[in-house]
Amino acid sequence: MIDSKDIARLLKILSIETRVKMLNLLKCRALCVNALAAQLAITPGAVSQHLRIMRDAGLVIDEKHGYYVHYRLNEKTLVVWREAVEKLLNPKSGIETTKKGNPKCAAVMKNKAVKNRKT
Repeated sequence: MIDSKDIARLLKILSIETRVKMLNLLKCRALCVNALAAQLAITPGAVSQHLRIMRDAGLVIDEKHGYYVHYRLNEKTLVVWREAVEKLLNPKSGIETTKKGNPKCAAVMKNKAVKNRKT
């Protein structure tokens, strides 16, 4: 289960334009650091730093091919993250109804339940 802290971490990782570009390049096929550097017009060292962050987050998987390491997208992680972001951005997600049938946000209902338990 992805919580708000995980979603914030994901959005922080993807707030860097270069990482978004890398994600788009890796959609097509696995690439090595030098190929990504050439496509993005940045140094291989900079690419490696971005890939380390993306790998630590589970976004990419590294695979050794001879002397080179190729990076590809981790599709399982992308599915989980996409669902979490879709749920976050869906205005209908988390909406429940009151006894009278009026829509009420689940977060508001949860806060009221917590306050009722304290009193």
